[in-house]
Amino acid sequence: MLDRFTTRLIRPAVQALARPLLYWGISANSITWVGFALGVLAAACIAAQAWMVGLVLLLCSRLCDALDGAVARGSGGGTAVGGFLDIALDFVFYALMVLAFALADPARNALAAAVLITAFVGTGSSFLAFAALAAQRGLHNPQYPEKSFYFVGGLTEATETLAVLCAMCIWPAYFVPLAYGFAALCAITWLGRIAAGVRLLADTPTDQQQAPGLQDLPHAKRGQDGHV
Repeated sequence: MLDRFTTRLIRPAVQALARPLLYWGISANSITWVGFALGVLAAACIAAQAWMVGLVLLLCSRLCDALDGAVARGSGGGTAVGGFLDIALDFVFYALMVLAFALADPARNALAAAVLITAFVGTGSSFLAFAALAAQRGLHNPQYPEKSFYFVGGLTEATETLAVLCAMCIWPAYFVPLAYGFAALCAITWLGRIAAGVRLLADTPTDQQQAPGLQDLPHAKRGQDGHV
């Protein structure tokens, strides 16, 4: 819901930080992997209840997630590999964050973490399934022109997810209500994406040709904020 606004807000700062990385010849894919590694370290710190260290690493990881897109565009545009890595590692990162809180206090947090991860599966699967079918039909969302493929928005986009993860690090004692509350918002997002997907795909003629393989799909480009 907030990604369009936060992207515009942070874009000048992200572009400024990307310039020295471009000068040093650091690739966008390298930044993507560094961001994921920082996310894994953040999860390990959270699991060990080193909340503030985990929070700092979490924010550094998401900064890399924004920088890789800026570097990709500055070096001539994104690639299919870059777009694939960006989203594939993002989904694992978010699941790892929730798992870390379950490991930090299994007796209290495990059930709420399981519910939240299930909600993440719902939002992620509906997002990716629709994007794949929309790509076959040549659909594009003018509200998110910077995204790698058709992006169906909702209440729980990257900005909201980052905000709730930060809140969990700052107030770990409130993980359970935060997790259940955010899972409910994810459920609303999932229902909205299902409804939007059914409506948009029903209004689009079915492609009778054989579905393209990975090698036939157009090269994806990273989003303006590094997200897809």
